[in-house]
Amino acid sequence: MLQRKKILVTGAGGFIGSHLVESLLEKEADIRAMVKYNGRGGWGMLKDLPVESQNKIEVVAGNICDPFFVHSAVKGCDYVFHLAALIGIPYSYIAPADYVQTNVIGTLNVLEACRSQGIARIIHTSTSETYGTALYVPIDEKHPMQGQSPYSASKIGADKMAESYYKSFNLPVVTIRPFNTFGPRQSARAFIPTVISQALTKSELSMGSLEPVRDMTFVKDTAEGFITVGLCDKVIGQTVNLGVGKGNTIGDIVKTILKILGKENMPLRQDASRVRPVKSEVMRLISDNTIAREVCGWLPKYTLERGLKETIDWIKQNINRFMTDIYNV
Repeated sequence: MLQRKKILVTGAGGFIGSHLVESLLEKEADIRAMVKYNGRGGWGMLKDLPVESQNKIEVVAGNICDPFFVHSAVKGCDYVFHLAALIGIPYSYIAPADYVQTNVIGTLNVLEACRSQGIARIIHTSTSETYGTALYVPIDEKHPMQGQSPYSASKIGADKMAESYYKSFNLPVVTIRPFNTFGPRQSARAFIPTVISQALTKSELSMGSLEPVRDMTFVKDTAEGFITVGLCDKVIGQTVNLGVGKGNTIGDIVKTILKILGKENMPLRQDASRVRPVKSEVMRLISDNTIAREVCGWLPKYTLERGLKETIDWIKQNINRFMTDIYNV
């Protein structure tokens, strides 16, 4: 189905984006990878791909906020996977306007470019953070959206722009709503790499809240979900959850990591700077993945423990990338 199809992946240099590019290459797609321009000419996490894979990718560098650049990047493509976004919640407290510009206006630029050029399918990326603290679990796609951080509010705005382009212009868009994703290449702005990198290099863990419940999906399952669900004709115009359907507290996940590492007795210290504002912290996220599973045929293959072991192995090999003495906002 994807063989020789021209596919644009925005945010291709990011954590999930780079894994998605790998999955698409395995399916023999023709990839154009959009990365954010920088003076160093960096490709982000795409540089972690094997050289033979890198040589198969057309990389275009620019800014999602520039509509002229976005239009040129979209030109000639069959499908667009839109992952480019600012994603860190703590940083959204510091720079909320940047989140609106990147996540809302950037998404508008992609949608308009796809509409004007008649793209066959756009797969837009949402986040489970748009739901806020669960009013009920598991969370299905009808759950109300709650903007509990500037990040989640900006993604709600982006999701609504995607919805409006489907309803106003019949743009063939599918919105993917991943729950918490983890795995190799994830930075220390996420808690699992933070815990692992600290446990490998320090004598104690500095943590935020341990009570929030998260539905953790391994990144290879998430990447396959983007393809399986995003290209499913039965869900055009819809939003679809991607999650395992099981929740664990952050504290329990920390214990599992320490058990795998053989450091069960490692002391934990709460760092007040890592604790989110009470009204902003999302306490419980557990997905209802019925649509992805029953309508589209997606099913995650990785258990939490298996995914953690692969993540630990990668971080051990790349520990020099992690600055464990600072809080990565």
